[in-house]
Amino acid sequence: MGFRLSGIVRKASFTSSSKAMEVQKGYLAVYVGDKMKRFVIPISYLNQPSFQDLLSQAEEEFGYDHPMGGLTIPCEENVFLDITSRLS
Repeated sequence: MGFRLSGIVRKASFTSSSKAMEVQKGYLAVYVGDKMKRFVIPISYLNQPSFQDLLSQAEEEFGYDHPMGGLTIPCEENVFLDITSRLS
């Protein structure tokens, strides 16, 4: 599944972690891709139109049931990385 989203070009500021379960204040854990890779992103991304499109896709596919314990984003990892690289 892929998305073509326009966005503001900015430097990404997220971290990826598969072991740390704690998330700093102001950040959110999301799971992306077939392997459900965990990313920790700034909550400021939630206000960005391109990220809101991803949230809409997550709602359509999963509703409010996210079995990983964090928000599950239904897109390929490379698409997610491309979108978040444009946000700050």
